[in-house]
Amino acid sequence: MSIKMVMFDLDGTLLPMDMEEFTSGYFKMLAAKAAPRGYEMKSLVKAIWHGVAAMVKNDGHCRNEDAFWEDFVSIYGEQALKDKSIFDKFYANDFHDARQFCGYNPKAAETVRWIKGRGLRAALATNPLFPEVATRTRISWTGLEAEEFEFFTTYENIGWCKPNPDYYREVLRWAGLKGEECLMVGNDVGEDMIAARLGMKVFLLTDCLINKAGEDISVYPNGDFDALKAYVQDLLQV
Repeated sequence: MSIKMVMFDLDGTLLPMDMEEFTSGYFKMLAAKAAPRGYEMKSLVKAIWHGVAAMVKNDGHCRNEDAFWEDFVSIYGEQALKDKSIFDKFYANDFHDARQFCGYNPKAAETVRWIKGRGLRAALATNPLFPEVATRTRISWTGLEAEEFEFFTTYENIGWCKPNPDYYREVLRWAGLKGEECLMVGNDVGEDMIAARLGMKVFLLTDCLINKAGEDISVYPNGDFDALKAYVQDLLQV
C-alpha cells in the first residue's frame, strides 16, 4: 500500500535545535516576563516542567492545555489563572526572539514542499506541549507557514502526548487514514519511531538525533533530508 500522508515532527526535525539549549534559553525569557508578577525563575521552571509531565501523562480525558493549567494552579493557587494572559502574551510576542536558540536548514521547507508536490498530504505531528500561537511561530522559523500543513497538534486541540500511542491514533483519526497509509518523520527514537506500532512507516531524521535508550537505529530507515526524499520516492514506486 502506497503512502498518502507524511507526518512531520517539528523540534529537532524540521527545526534544528539542541533541546536543552532551546528550553534553557526560552525559559529565561519567560521567567523575565513573569518576574514582575512575583514568579521566581527556579521555581517557575520547576513548575513548568511539572506541568509538562502532567501533559505527557494525560490520558485524553481533557485537552493538554487544561492538564497543564490544572497542574500549574495546584502549585501556585487559583490566582495563577489571572496570570495566564501574561504567558499568552509572551508566546504571541516575546517568544519570537527565541529563534536565536534554534538552527535553520532550508532543506526542511524544501522537502515538505517536494513531498506535497508529489501529491502527498502533509501534517505536523509535533508533541503538543505548546499553545497554537507558539507552534505557528516555531513553524515560521523553518521557512514554512502553518497553512502548508493539513493540520498540526497543539496543547489546545489534543489530549495526549508522545510517546503515547493514543496520540498517533488520534492524528490518524484526524487524517482519516490507516497507519500503513502514513509515514512519520522524526528525530526522537523514543517519541517518533513508536508510530511504527500502529503500522505507520517511519523515518528517523538523524541531523539532531535523540536516542535516550541507546537503541540500534539501523532497524529504522534513517538519514538526512536527502535520504528522506529518496525513501519517499521508493515508497511511491511500490
